[in-house]
Amino acid sequence: MNISPSMMKKLMKQLNAEEIPAIEVIIKTDSHDLVIKNPQVVKTKAMGIESYQVSGEAELMPNAPDITEEDINLVQEQTNCTREEAENALHETKGDIAEAIMKIKGE
Repeated sequence: MNISPSMMKKLMKQLNAEEIPAIEVIIKTDSHDLVIKNPQVVKTKAMGIESYQVSGEAELMPNAPDITEEDINLVQEQTNCTREEAENALHETKGDIAEAIMKIKGE
């Protein structure tokens, strides 16, 4: 179904909708981020509630844990391991310092 731009504007006005220019939309979950690049975003408001409709091609991106220098240093100090071993253990344990230490120590 093809709708002319002027017809689309009229329809959006009737629905109290507005198009929001967006470059990227990111939906974060516990396990991954859903990234939608060059999306079409439409905002509607009905009965005082704002709703957003997002369409476009989505890509799942796994969440990387936030690992700080302090985390790496602490694991190294507690286990006498190399920096690389500490980083790998922290990534494998999703940033859990105690679990990374136990993993390196073989506990």
